[in-house]
Amino acid sequence: MKSKVVISHPTGNANVRGCVDGLYKANILHSFHTSIACFPNTFFYKLCIGPLAFIKKRTYSGFLRKFTKTYPTKEILRQLKKFGVSVDDVYHDLDNKVAHFIQKHSHEITAIYAYDEGAYIQFSQAKKENIKCLFDLPIIHWRTYQKLLQNEESKNPTWVSSLGTTFSDSKEKLARKDKELQMADHIFVASSFTKRSIEEDFPYKHAPISVIPYGFPNVFHERQYTSTEGRKLKFLFVGRLTQTKGLSYMFEALDGFENEIDLTLIGDNTYANVCPALKSAINKCQHIPYLPHDEILKMMREFDVLIFPSLFEGFGLVITEAMSQGTPVLTTNRTCGNDFIKDGENGWIVESANTKALQNKIKEIIQNRSQLATIGKRAMDTASQRPWAKYEEELSEAIKKVIEVK
Repeated sequence: MKSKVVISHPTGNANVRGCVDGLYKANILHSFHTSIACFPNTFFYKLCIGPLAFIKKRTYSGFLRKFTKTYPTKEILRQLKKFGVSVDDVYHDLDNKVAHFIQKHSHEITAIYAYDEGAYIQFSQAKKENIKCLFDLPIIHWRTYQKLLQNEESKNPTWVSSLGTTFSDSKEKLARKDKELQMADHIFVASSFTKRSIEEDFPYKHAPISVIPYGFPNVFHERQYTSTEGRKLKFLFVGRLTQTKGLSYMFEALDGFENEIDLTLIGDNTYANVCPALKSAINKCQHIPYLPHDEILKMMREFDVLIFPSLFEGFGLVITEAMSQGTPVLTTNRTCGNDFIKDGENGWIVESANTKALQNKIKEIIQNRSQLATIGKRAMDTASQRPWAKYEEELSEAIKKVIEVK
């Protein structure tokens, strides 16, 4: 019986790596298709310095080398900012390439595993070949986030300019996203909130949905906690500085706690140039525009609380990153927090876009500051129970069930 899966993603990230590694270890990987791939201890890897250093971010497990097909032209042009190549161009180019590959190798393939905005053409081809279509939605459904942001426009008009280009997607692009969901034989998401966004706001019939949360980074068990007595609590926000992260609610909730809390921001502040309210708020805090990922993890260990009041997230990797470093997280009910955090035990959950709820929770944290180390250790315990290997195993087992591998 055929039992092989083709997976594709143009740029790759931690969850894509987890999926590909899991398929390989489960012996159901046919091939992995991407724009650029790099492998440790190879001559090409050593060449990736200077202008090519970005390629090292596309490093995959060495055992995947013989399974990997690359199509680099569009992505290289995009990185070099040549000929106006966009990220959509890269996605569509790979989608086309994989569709041609499926046509040639259909007799070897059981299923296609593809991601949002990069699945339409290959799914169309797979349907012709009677190959199952497995769809991964790493963000919430587009109707959900547009609805939430339209509500935000009316609630916080002075912050609208920091919402970004979320409403700029063409009708054609949104229709394509809908068709990908409609063609899927099974849908995989990383949080219960993402699943709910499909169930509540996708107006068409859809396939069964599996929630398989991502893994946590390696836990830093050597974390040392300093006493909070007689000092301000140290709060940290990590993420792009935009109203989609619920920043206005965070700043409003922290107003009046200047004597109890110091806030540090890590993230790109591009929108501050067009949003005076955001610029004014940033100027009152310590702000670090950029840090490498490893440095962010180290810095998290120096803080008492990570505050992440996002309006919505398909997951929210910064949450799992902080918990793995022993820093408890205060986040909202529209993130992966609902899947990992028990309020008051290993972190805190509040209603999204609710200043009063956030303010009350901050008061609670201040009043129970002596419990922060205990809550941080519980966050680490939670992280220890779900390494990335757990995600790999659960996802590959779920895929096996869908494609009925014996």
